[in-house]
Amino acid sequence: MLWSLVKILGFVVLIALLAYGAGLLAESSEGVRIVVANMEFTLQPLQAAIAAGLLLLVVWVIIRLVGLCIAVLRFLNGDETAISRYFNRNRERKGYEAMAEGLVAISSGDGRVALAKAAKAEKYLHRPELTNLLTAQAAELSGDSKKAEEVYKRLLTDDRTRFVGIRGILKQRLAEGDTDTALKLAEKAFVLKPRNQEMQDTLLQLQADHGDWSGARKTLQTKVKYGGIPRDVYKRRDAVLALSEVSELIEKGATIEAREAAIAMHKQSPELVPGTVLAADAYIEEGRPKLATRILKKTWPLAPHPDLAAAFARIEPNESAADRLRRFEVLTKLNPDHPETRMLLAELNIAADDFPEARRAMGDLAETHPTARSLSLMAAIERGQGGDDAAVRGWLSKALVAPRGEQWVCEKCGTPHQEWRPVCQSCKSFDTLSWKVPEDRPVQGSYQSEMLPIIVGAEADEHLDKGVESEQEAEQAKAE
Repeated sequence: MLWSLVKILGFVVLIALLAYGAGLLAESSEGVRIVVANMEFTLQPLQAAIAAGLLLLVVWVIIRLVGLCIAVLRFLNGDETAISRYFNRNRERKGYEAMAEGLVAISSGDGRVALAKAAKAEKYLHRPELTNLLTAQAAELSGDSKKAEEVYKRLLTDDRTRFVGIRGILKQRLAEGDTDTALKLAEKAFVLKPRNQEMQDTLLQLQADHGDWSGARKTLQTKVKYGGIPRDVYKRRDAVLALSEVSELIEKGATIEAREAAIAMHKQSPELVPGTVLAADAYIEEGRPKLATRILKKTWPLAPHPDLAAAFARIEPNESAADRLRRFEVLTKLNPDHPETRMLLAELNIAADDFPEARRAMGDLAETHPTARSLSLMAAIERGQGGDDAAVRGWLSKALVAPRGEQWVCEKCGTPHQEWRPVCQSCKSFDTLSWKVPEDRPVQGSYQSEMLPIIVGAEADEHLDKGVESEQEAEQAKAE
């Protein structure tokens, strides 16, 4: 700044002197006489003007040379100068070019080239918060997980890149199957960036896998707070987590707390069948059958399910088949065209020995909904109406090879489950099980003990067992 001021003042003074000399030269008719060391020089006006121009040029050259010398001295001293800025811009250009080439190499799947470009970028840029990210990604791409972990650990030392470092190590632990360490890392990353949806989902998944239902509910609250999921989805998933908490309380023997939690959870998500069953059982244990009936009636139109019918049967476990048929009318009148309702009504009539009514309840269900359960019901009806063994065996043969029907199936991977779970046993996805017919899945297990639900009683099972034994005897005789 001071040197610039000196140059400006010198230039102004020089211009003023030249102007003054030009004025004197214009007034003089003899020219300019210069005496130096007893030597006299006389310049005509034109010669004087040329000499003044040359003097100005020399002064300008001297000033530039002095400026250059000062810039070199400052450059050697480490100060920022035009020379240093030139070299810095050159290095930055080369460094960013190397980074761009490294990113292109990563996109094309060339990990080795990406590593080389990352090293070159660091050499020119000296920006570890940028180049370390490129190095870590390149190391992962080339399969060098050890080097990638070293780079991610370096990122932990910088507040700007700590989250990225934790996230990178977290993914490595998940790939290795070390979910315990991954859970701790996810918790730290979640504290740093609670709005990050990827980390919300990862932490929620890990907490569900480890059975940390209370922590998962807090994570879910944060997720809905920042708009990660709609409010209705939040209520459903929070009810799933609450149901898992209730199940743990039941296992620990805390029946009172479990009852209260089950009832509260059902109010939050009445369409969740396992939660409704737990709430109904809680009311039954408290001696409040009317409330149990009310919540089962509320859920049945939303999601008819055999477990709901079994819970409804537990309200009056010792009633006769006729009384049970009359009491179940409050359910069978709700959603009467649903296959589950029609099969339930058929089972109740079989237990009451009213086989014609059971057949009317079934209608064409054996043709439109041919499952092991519906076909076994037809076998029981055929046996109860005095049909011949061939007809009964025909229904049983179809039942033994028919698809099972509705099951708890994971929406993500399609794996069927014997019972409802908050987390899929196959793909570990959270809240993905729904009651439906699995697609292109082999028949699992034997249905002989699951043909009819518990609400029918032993009588229909006896009919079925006789039919199965007859079928097995016939097959054995044919083989002999």
